[in-house]
Amino acid sequence: MLAKITSKNQLTLPKSLTQAVGATEYFDVEARAGQIILTPVRIQRSDAVRAKLAELALTDADVAAAVDWARAPVAASATLSEVPAAYAVTPEKRRKAAAPRTKRQT
Repeated sequence: MLAKITSKNQLTLPKSLTQAVGATEYFDVEARAGQIILTPVRIQRSDAVRAKLAELALTDADVAAAVDWARAPVAASATLSEVPAAYAVTPEKRRKAAAPRTKRQT
């Protein structure tokens, strides 16, 4: 199939190709061995991320603590197996994650 680049560097992809990869708005673009490679990228919406955080029973404080931990300098002896107590899954968090969801009354 042929695709033409316009004077504004825009490229229109054939409909059959875009249907083959599924609905996507964004592509990762790279040049490799004289070819342009387009890889579909699925971007998660923020509400999907919030739903996952709720499913895992993570609070704003948990997220803030994780960010602080990730930004902290790493000691030479630190390993990934050393999980701070703030990230431990407590029985309470397990119950919250396993509890059935109910619809809110408005």
